[in-house]
Amino acid sequence: MALDKGFTDALSTLGLTPGVLGSATLADGSVVFPITGGNVKYYTPGTVNPYVQGNIKHTGSGLSLTAGSTTVELTDFDIDPGTSVLYGDVKVNGAPAATHAVLFDLDGSTLQPLQNGPEDTAVLQGTRVLVSGDAAALLNKTFNTDAVKSGLLVGTATITLNTK
Repeated sequence: MALDKGFTDALSTLGLTPGVLGSATLADGSVVFPITGGNVKYYTPGTVNPYVQGNIKHTGSGLSLTAGSTTVELTDFDIDPGTSVLYGDVKVNGAPAATHAVLFDLDGSTLQPLQNGPEDTAVLQGTRVLVSGDAAALLNKTFNTDAVKSGLLVGTATITLNTK
């Protein structure tokens, strides 16, 4: 996911340092969470609503946000494109704070048509990833602020799936 400059600027303003967990990587303004399971069915846009259905799992990776001695870990993402949400688990300083919570809302209105990628892959690009109301409330409470707003654009997702 290419991180939005508004999101990274907001993190800096709040004094939050982003990091990655497990098998995730962060480089050149993008964070990558390897797909570990799930299945997705793609329909021709306009024939079925929603035209991307199924689930995508990112078990064993995640994102951390740290300010001072407080660290929030968002892990084990489970994407449901049919309901346009990304679920995940949350820990605050190592203690569970939420399980399978709605962390991000997904806006597929900017999704580009399915593309063939290299090495037997299919690429879906353009879904906007937004902070959910639940995640905003949790982050605001944890970091003692009211600056994290529901609907804050985190970035734009690119999903690369193996077709074999």
